[in-house]
Amino acid sequence: MKQLLLFFFFTLSLQAQFQINGIVKKSNSNQVLPFASITTDNGNYSITDVDGKFSINSGTPILYFTVSYIGYAKTKISIQKNTVFYNVQLKETTQNLNEIVINPENAALGIIKKTIALKDNNDPEKRLNSFEFKTYNKLIVSANPDSIAAAIDTIVVRRTKKGVYFKIDSTNYKFKSTVNKRHLFQTEKVSQYQFANNKLKETILGTKMAGLKQPLYEILTFNLQNFSIYDPKYELFETKYNSPIANNSLKDYNYKLLDTVTIDDRNTYMIYFKNKKKSKAKGLEGILYIDQENYAIAKTILRIRGLLDISSTHNFNYLPEENIWFPSDKNFQIIKGKNDDDIKILGGTIQFDGDVEQDLSTRKKQPSDYIYLLSESNNFDIKNNTNIQIPKPYYAVEIGKNAITKDESFWETYRKDSIDIRTKKTYSDLDSIAVRKKIANRVQLGKKIINGYLPIGFFDMDLRKIFSYNNYEGFRLGLGGVTNDRLSKDFRIEGYYAYGTKDGMFKGSLGAAAKVDKKANSWLGISYTDDVREIASTSFSIEKKPFKIYDPRPINISTFYNYLSWKAYYETKQIPKTESIWEIAHSEIDPKFNYVFLNKNNLYDYYTMTTAMVSLQWSPFSDFMLTPTGRIEIEKRFPKFTFQYTQSLGRLWNNDFDFSKFDFKTEYEKKYLSGQKTSLLLQAGYALGDVPLTHLYNTSPNNITKETIIQRITFSGKNSFETMFFNEFFSNKYAMFQFKHAFNRVTLLKKIKPSLVIVTRMAYGNLDNPEQHLGLNFKTLDKGFFESGIELNQIFNGLGLTTFFRYGPNQLPKLEDNIAIKLSYVLNLGF
Repeated sequence: MKQLLLFFFFTLSLQAQFQINGIVKKSNSNQVLPFASITTDNGNYSITDVDGKFSINSGTPILYFTVSYIGYAKTKISIQKNTVFYNVQLKETTQNLNEIVINPENAALGIIKKTIALKDNNDPEKRLNSFEFKTYNKLIVSANPDSIAAAIDTIVVRRTKKGVYFKIDSTNYKFKSTVNKRHLFQTEKVSQYQFANNKLKETILGTKMAGLKQPLYEILTFNLQNFSIYDPKYELFETKYNSPIANNSLKDYNYKLLDTVTIDDRNTYMIYFKNKKKSKAKGLEGILYIDQENYAIAKTILRIRGLLDISSTHNFNYLPEENIWFPSDKNFQIIKGKNDDDIKILGGTIQFDGDVEQDLSTRKKQPSDYIYLLSESNNFDIKNNTNIQIPKPYYAVEIGKNAITKDESFWETYRKDSIDIRTKKTYSDLDSIAVRKKIANRVQLGKKIINGYLPIGFFDMDLRKIFSYNNYEGFRLGLGGVTNDRLSKDFRIEGYYAYGTKDGMFKGSLGAAAKVDKKANSWLGISYTDDVREIASTSFSIEKKPFKIYDPRPINISTFYNYLSWKAYYETKQIPKTESIWEIAHSEIDPKFNYVFLNKNNLYDYYTMTTAMVSLQWSPFSDFMLTPTGRIEIEKRFPKFTFQYTQSLGRLWNNDFDFSKFDFKTEYEKKYLSGQKTSLLLQAGYALGDVPLTHLYNTSPNNITKETIIQRITFSGKNSFETMFFNEFFSNKYAMFQFKHAFNRVTLLKKIKPSLVIVTRMAYGNLDNPEQHLGLNFKTLDKGFFESGIELNQIFNGLGLTTFFRYGPNQLPKLEDNIAIKLSYVLNLGF
């Protein structure tokens, strides 16, 4: 089973020695009653879900249970022999329980207001100076075998005059046989959480993942549910929603007082909340149990119903010494929802049931209908207000030493319950399958391909080097890559070789590097390169170029320069939340277009540069995890900052020019609860001294010089000026700003669901001493450049259409010359 499949198509069914199930409805209208209270004679307690259904499991026999709901008469139900499902009808007394719209007299509203006002006093992260505890977590992907029919079916394949042709379908039979023996996937984790100085850190003491000797570290930090219910944004399955007790929550939610319940011998209000929007997937829904004395959260149940039916429960223990409720355990579960959209992931398609107006009873159930995901976490060894020194607090998560090699005695110490036969079988079977089918190798293969590499033995081939096209080289065919861990974990050789069919020239690079610091992932390397590059382009060395099937912008570029470069570099992640490259390079530059640089009465059509450079990226708001193999960014937050400084080194190594370059970029991204997204980009550069045009700034133009709009149709870039012509403007100092806002996808037809994005870009700049640059006719950006447009991305199979308009001081006389129509393509891998 594919690893990423574990997050989809689930349904939950809990096993116990004694179990009763049922549904609670209004007797007069037969409508279901969500969140009714169910209490058994032996002390078990539950509530109905949003569909009015309930399930209670008990280790001892149940004689009767009572059902209560404010405004309805409490009902006692005796347990009947051989009856496991009960249809409970409650009679209304005095209160009409149709959904109540908030008004000043509403009792729940007053309780919620007090809860919000006092939440800083009840939030452990605000109230306590420090705390620490350990957590045991178990996550399984499984199915209830009793709910699966084991019959072997026949399916009509086709009908002909000769008869009807059938085939045997044993899918459910095989699936039931599997889940009878074991779960589909499981993982366990023991962590220590430490909080001090407003920082919370998780140290993973032990982890094991069925089928993988080395776990997927990304799954270990997959944020299924928030740690704290008091955060203004509650994160559920890596999607953020406005919290029901956020300062502005009253505008998003309706509240209703359902009941009063005793938890830890303290009386609590049971308050139901639901988002005001009609769409179920736009906000949370659930129950808050609020202490009647201090208005703290004693328990909460949250749910989202959409493509997936997701629920999250947080339980708390009352600590009388601090008069605070502290998290004791939480669980998270996913069952399959109902929607007419399919989810595509890594080439596979997950099919979902249609909407409720369809007759779902006629649809044959597939194994995916029965699968569920369940994650349970239990906290213990809780200590508050002690002197805690958090090691490496700049890491949100750290994998402890030997965490992935713990023996069985370690797990027996921390498991809440003893391991059962099904769990044991899961580990043994999946470990065996993983070895037989080389799952670990397949996982590593998938991760490398996503990053643009294909492993071949001890060599990772760079897929970006195989094929590309531009107007100078024509078709560029090549081969390149880097050695991997199979050769050495502490040494690498990298390089590429390419040939341009139009310029008829071979290019290439060869380099080697050695790891000098494992924890900081620091490498010291050297390289030699003979290649071509676009003139006046801005490149931040520290930025990792994402893998693309194609890179559309270079297709129409015809002005390049050749460079022979010898380089020594040091790359490191030593400084917290940063990564940097420090470099010394000597380059011989040969412009491959008509250009001469006039400097100090000398004409240069070929020149040398010896430079020192530092390129640094800083992500101060992101969260990082430290693993045995290096650092991983687990929570990308904005803004991010990139700095680069380049300095020529006097007359060292026959250097022709003295100059300095300062480059800066910052990115900001905001995702809204509605699913929309705003992106901002600010980029600037300043070059002073003797700088030839090849190393100035062109602000990334992407429009070709053709007579008509139709002739100028090409593919659009990501952050390029679509109406600016190539080589139209050059600057030695500039600043550009880009604004993008992406709306939700709009369904026009079943297969046509474009994503609408509005874009505005602007740039200012200037060029000192333009008379030094001979051979090209160009303008400067001293009056500014402005364009705005609309992108309709992913109209059909990833293809889209964009339109941009150029305006302002640099607007062209002909209207049609200010318009650019481009194609776009978005590759969706399901992430």
